[in-house]
Amino acid sequence: MTEQSVHDVLGPSAHTDTFTRDNLPPLDRWPDFLLDGFDYPERLNAGVELTDAMVARGHGDRTALIGNGRRRTYKELADWTNRLAHALVDDLGVKPGNRVLIRSANNPAMVAAWLAATKAGAVVVNTMPLLRAGELAKVVDKAEIEFALCDTRLMDEMVICAKSSRFLKKVVGFDGTSNHDAELDRLALEKPVLFDAVDTGRDDVALLGFTSGTTGSPKATMHFHRDILTIADGYAKEVLGVTPDDVFVGSPPLAFTFGLGGLAVFPLRFGAAAALLETASPPNMIEIIQKYRATVSFTAPTAYRVMLRAMDEGADLSSLRAAVSAGETLPAPVYEEWMQKTGKPMLDGIGATEMLHIFISNRFDDHRPACTGKPVTGYEAKVIGEDGQEVPRGTIGKLAVRGPTGCRYLADDRQTDYVRDGWNVTGDAFVMDEGGYLHFAARNDDMIVSSGYNIAGPEVEAALLAHEAVAECAVVGQPDEERGAIVSAHVVLAEGHTGDSALVKALQDHVKATIAPFKYPRAVSFVEALPKTETGKIQRFRLKD
Repeated sequence: MTEQSVHDVLGPSAHTDTFTRDNLPPLDRWPDFLLDGFDYPERLNAGVELTDAMVARGHGDRTALIGNGRRRTYKELADWTNRLAHALVDDLGVKPGNRVLIRSANNPAMVAAWLAATKAGAVVVNTMPLLRAGELAKVVDKAEIEFALCDTRLMDEMVICAKSSRFLKKVVGFDGTSNHDAELDRLALEKPVLFDAVDTGRDDVALLGFTSGTTGSPKATMHFHRDILTIADGYAKEVLGVTPDDVFVGSPPLAFTFGLGGLAVFPLRFGAAAALLETASPPNMIEIIQKYRATVSFTAPTAYRVMLRAMDEGADLSSLRAAVSAGETLPAPVYEEWMQKTGKPMLDGIGATEMLHIFISNRFDDHRPACTGKPVTGYEAKVIGEDGQEVPRGTIGKLAVRGPTGCRYLADDRQTDYVRDGWNVTGDAFVMDEGGYLHFAARNDDMIVSSGYNIAGPEVEAALLAHEAVAECAVVGQPDEERGAIVSAHVVLAEGHTGDSALVKALQDHVKATIAPFKYPRAVSFVEALPKTETGKIQRFRLKD
């Protein structure tokens, strides 16, 4: 298929910068999209649907966002994002289709920046505050990003990135606190509260979600305006049954599609509220749940373990009606203890950046321990073997799924690895039982899932190899009761270095300074040699054993 054939199949576009549509995969590499029941007009702007449209529906006086000591109503959020959108277009020169990177912790200002850029017709790239300049540079280069909006408290790495980038031309600070005293805030201050949002098409790319993959080389997943609404009108509506009375809280970063959906898209789509935490430690989440009587929680099993202990000490989490667990396997004992203490199920589910959000889940009226559930309405799932054929029930195989969302990598040959015969093959091993319920078995690749974070082993290896004391190394996931898994490094030392506790700390600090700190190896062992095949490939499975 040619690029032009992709353009012909898609609906109208408002993008004058056609970079993202030009870099969609060829049509013969797309998954099948099952869009029945997800009918949207040809022209659609997700930013408008989550703000101004909600005001028009009578939600203007309801609380939309809680954070940094204040509440913001839907009317205030609509006005704020419209002012910001004016600043992006009038002062910074953002054009429809331009990529705009946002760097911030979870706070209302980040949500406002994302919505404003979406209204302006930009393609948003949300990034985590922990990323270093080198990691940001890979994202900027891959997506050819010209504009960056950054919380002023996180400027250092962004400025370093910009100095060496041939693409990034404008880095503008915003105030992530409630003071609104930064360049972008000052530009927006005198702007009108009405903004004529760009009339984007439902098939215009609105969001690039980056996933590191096992190689450490970033992959950008491309999501349309309609996809953003689809995850709310599917999972959030069917499984969670969101109402305007709900208050959402959670730990996933908004930079992850899991966090963006659970803490922004889902509440805003239905007139509910989101309580945002910059430091979403379990104790902080417990405090927020109690203070604001939160009803829906998104976090990993490790945090729910802490909440269970807090209940023993008198914490009142009775307001929670939905405890969503994703990011790592939900152990049956955690599920069972939660049921015992609350009388409510913990909803285990699985999603993927490529699919945008959760596509298989338990339900309030259909749930069980050590089970991921059944496909969300609109999705189909099967378990396949190496030949791509469905395996018998009860047999471990690769999870394949298709539905209203699916994988479209930005200019990446790895599209053919993820999409096979119209199905998204997620990289997870599952078993489907006789009742059609899906049970997680393992990851298929070298990705280490630790406390809900995906960490690519080869990326950690590259950081370690940059240290003078390291001759060779291999990184694997080591099972851990609290985190699910931890990063474990097996290191062959360079001549003249001694493997002691001081060197362990030096290597850990080196990794923290080179890549995002959460990726550092919590376990370091010094070995004489690494197990290898005759062709020199490291046998990581032997290290895991």
